[in-house]
Amino acid sequence: MATILITGGTGMVGQQLTGLLLSKGYDVIWLSRTAGEKNINGKMIRIAAWSLQHQTIDETAIQQADHIIHLAGAGVAEKRWTAKRKQEILDSRTQSSALLVKALKTIPNKVQSVISASAIGWYGPDEDNTTAASFTEEMPPYPDYLGNTCKAWEESIAPVTELGKRLVKLRIGIVLSATGGALAEFKKPLKAGMAAILGSGKQIISWIHVQDLCSMFLYAIEHPSMQGTFNAVAPHPVSNKELTLTLAKQKNGSLYIPFYVPAFLLKIVLGEMSIEVLKSATVSSRKIEEQGFRFTYPTVQQALKNL
Repeated sequence: MATILITGGTGMVGQQLTGLLLSKGYDVIWLSRTAGEKNINGKMIRIAAWSLQHQTIDETAIQQADHIIHLAGAGVAEKRWTAKRKQEILDSRTQSSALLVKALKTIPNKVQSVISASAIGWYGPDEDNTTAASFTEEMPPYPDYLGNTCKAWEESIAPVTELGKRLVKLRIGIVLSATGGALAEFKKPLKAGMAAILGSGKQIISWIHVQDLCSMFLYAIEHPSMQGTFNAVAPHPVSNKELTLTLAKQKNGSLYIPFYVPAFLLKIVLGEMSIEVLKSATVSSRKIEEQGFRFTYPTVQQALKNL
């Protein structure tokens, strides 16, 4: 079977994706700061070393790879957006892409495709909080911090096409997972029986179940006709209020109290990041569905029931 080289393999998506790839018979190598091995679902995978600071990479990892999945990047929502943190978010993406491009250019290899993460931060806010219109892949980046970051991110990996490599970019929505990420934050108030609706609650969330996201990366590897940019979001986006109350009903039954967290309070607590929490972004999944991909969890009710 083919060997898949993953950057950012230690993250929430990377670990679940690794498990899926191993279950399908693929060999997996992670790129990380420290070399070693790791047991994933009873199978040992190799961890090869790379350094963004020194722009070095384990050459054998590049030589052995048939496909590269590029997930590396500092977490957007992990820390407050100081000027330093915003630069870290940008640099972790563009510098890692530059190192991959450099490696593929200078190290003899048999890499067929590069499947790179991007994000729906590419798009701006909906004109109104409805699903009447959706953002599609051909739309230009929005001229704000995340829009500019996604643009630089995608541009930094684009040169692999000049090396004859097939490139697929997945603009990922809010990932719902039982092991972390956004869903863990939504669950926290429910421990006290409170369902926290953010701002007006009308803002649209374009989300995806982590299993569908991992399946999408695998689909991109196994379908050579697939290239270019695709939105990695479920077909049925929902409002913040609907997501919160659906989760509350499934987790607590009728034993919860809904309450609204005012926008001004979110701005105080989160700073500039509150813009993204309060932003409504209705993103279309039509292109990936037309490619033949089928979602296991197309609705938030199905996703949350599973999770």
